[in-house]
Amino acid sequence: MPNNIFVVLRIIVATLFIITGAEKLISPYQNFLAVVQSYELLNKPLEEFVAKIFPWLEFFLGVFLLLGLWLKIALRLLLVLIASFIGTVGQAMIRHLPIHDCGCFGDLISFPLWVTLVLDCVLWIAVWTFLRRIQQTSQFSLDNYYYRG
Repeated sequence: MPNNIFVVLRIIVATLFIITGAEKLISPYQNFLAVVQSYELLNKPLEEFVAKIFPWLEFFLGVFLLLGLWLKIALRLLLVLIASFIGTVGQAMIRHLPIHDCGCFGDLISFPLWVTLVLDCVLWIAVWTFLRRIQQTSQFSLDNYYYRG
């Protein structure tokens, strides 16, 4: 696989997280809170915490991934974030919760849960591959200019 493909894929994944995070950030907070509540997984204080924090995590991890800044840390945090998405969607499917739209993309795009689960698994594998192939992934990154670690 050509080395530049990792950079292109890194930019695509980063853009996805930036857009989804930004969409949730500019929408009323209650919209994403309702999505979090629909998964019936957390208690009320945790639901509010997740609804306030996750959009910022998605947005900033996307920015760090796009810029290639603190790339290893950003990739590891994305693995954890995506794994939480996989677990959340998976438990909703197992419990047959009446969720018809994952809410992952806010009002931009609507996917059924099974499509979301597949997409999240593909994203997790991509991010894991980026981490395993960090030399190729970090081409054209700020880490190459400011940090040698």
